[in-house]
Amino acid sequence: MEGREEVKCKRCEKSELISQNIGYCVDCIRKFPDEVLPQIKRLHIKAREVFHLPLEPPRNPEGIKCRICINECQIGEGEKGYCGLRLNKKGKLINLAGTKEGAVVEWYYDSLPTNCVADWVCEGSKKIGCSNLAVFYGACTYNCLFCQNWHYRNLLSKMNLRSAQELVDAVNERVACICYFGGDPTPQLAHALEASKLALEKKGNLRICFETNGSMNPELLEKAARLSLESGGCIKFDLKAWDENLHIALTSVSNRQTLRNFVSLSKLIEERPKPPFLIASTLLVPGYVDKKEVRNIANFIAKLNPDIPYSLLGFYPHFYMKDLPTTSREHAYRCREVALEAGLKKVRIGNPHLLSGAY
Repeated sequence: MEGREEVKCKRCEKSELISQNIGYCVDCIRKFPDEVLPQIKRLHIKAREVFHLPLEPPRNPEGIKCRICINECQIGEGEKGYCGLRLNKKGKLINLAGTKEGAVVEWYYDSLPTNCVADWVCEGSKKIGCSNLAVFYGACTYNCLFCQNWHYRNLLSKMNLRSAQELVDAVNERVACICYFGGDPTPQLAHALEASKLALEKKGNLRICFETNGSMNPELLEKAARLSLESGGCIKFDLKAWDENLHIALTSVSNRQTLRNFVSLSKLIEERPKPPFLIASTLLVPGYVDKKEVRNIANFIAKLNPDIPYSLLGFYPHFYMKDLPTTSREHAYRCREVALEAGLKKVRIGNPHLLSGAY
């Protein structure tokens, strides 16, 4: 890992490769969460204040519970949910966006083959001359300090809504697949499900794919999974960290729901082994997502099914962790070796152009 001098951790005072904004090393985050996480929470609050988002998931005992994702916000009168799209108005939970009538979303045509997490195992990526309709949602259930697409918050602030039918109207003869990402599809999954249904009615030969943090309600996930399974598409889970304390430090949210959902999806693989239905990825954040994290994630995946493809992605400095360097080539390849040693058969390094140094 090159490109920046090491700094002292605020707790152990060891010189480590850490983000100065976070201030703590990965070992202290794992071992001393009661002491460290409240300090890092302040950074998450700062990151949300700028965009006028709820500072944390509301927990009003007299509020209405939203069950769309792991946060299960208990939203009081006049309050919004953590994603910014659910409002308690006069005792009723109002969807400000994310329904078939309208979502905070934009889309574009991405010529195939494209730089997709699944491009190396997806049959659809081989359709030269065709396009992927890339659907970018402007909301999220997490608050990743390293967010590579942090600008989704600008879409959220404008709240220009587009209906499911408008999205379907963009499906032309060249579109071979639709991929929902963001932000994350989770807060607006109802919009994606409706658009997918209509798009498949319009054009049957169409793959439906989701790229997500996997934090959604299992019932919603099942509906998305069926669309992907039956259309020949895939679901790509971003497994950001294994250690729950580290996951909370980096994203503000636990990874428990994501891991449970991943287990559930792994049971569907036998229904359609090829092309791969379930794919995992991990962003190799320097100083934080180390070999220990990758080893544990890889062990978890391999025990479910060693044929699940796993992409290790190169990190580019962004958002509140832009003081870190890009992922080093040495770290990326060491992590790949660790994942293969765990028993996974298909491990790839994504975004190799971002890697620094020699191996």
